[in-house]
Amino acid sequence: MSTTNYQQLQQNLAYLKLKQMGLHLNEVIDFSIKNQLSFTDTLIKLTNYEIDVREQNMIHAMVRVAAFPHLKEMKDFEFDFQPSVNPQQMYDFQTLRFIEANENIVFLGTSGVGKTHLATAIGITAAKKRTSTYFIKCHDLIQNLKRARLENRLESRLKHYTKYKLLIIDEIGYLPIDPEDAKLFFQLIDARYEKRSTIFTTNTNFKDWDQIFLEPKLANAILDRILHHASVVTIVGDSYRLKNHLATNE
Repeated sequence: MSTTNYQQLQQNLAYLKLKQMGLHLNEVIDFSIKNQLSFTDTLIKLTNYEIDVREQNMIHAMVRVAAFPHLKEMKDFEFDFQPSVNPQQMYDFQTLRFIEANENIVFLGTSGVGKTHLATAIGITAAKKRTSTYFIKCHDLIQNLKRARLENRLESRLKHYTKYKLLIIDEIGYLPIDPEDAKLFFQLIDARYEKRSTIFTTNTNFKDWDQIFLEPKLANAILDRILHHASVVTIVGDSYRLKNHLATNE
């Protein structure tokens, strides 16, 4: 390759914003000459550098957009501390089979047992596999829907939350929801029903959900759609936060 052609190629890569290919051009040319690679194999090796970085950037963007409260993954979960959680079931959730089947997951348990950690870990796996994912606390979701209704843009807001292949709604039951707000919540659940997957975390047994939504018929309608195609994971154990607090005070 002549100096002129080499410089032209560098300029072309820069013009096309193929930064990684430009950075690794010398390395790939040397490797290609030494190993007598074909033209096709040389191009594959060179373009792979660009693709790898773009894939990583895409993954980081998907995780960032998902708005997770933390980046705790499944490897960080202390299964020994929570023996009621089946590790194999959690690893199966990470295959994302439930998303392909438009199924839901409900994590049920008292405060601090790891519900949000597990929901987030599954969500991070989905985001890293470029599955559109979004995390939001139930109270914040309700407030956003209320605001959208007041501003006459409820339909577009519902579409926004419906578009995600995986939506994680955290902390259902920590605060009561009045009947008007419950109707907004129902509209979202109904829009996602059998079309998208949702992960829910709650500290309230299903029989008491009418105390959350303050309207038994609406509570039943919401539960019916959530549980129709759902895996319910009941976590019975001690609080991680209490465990850590006790450990620091021993």
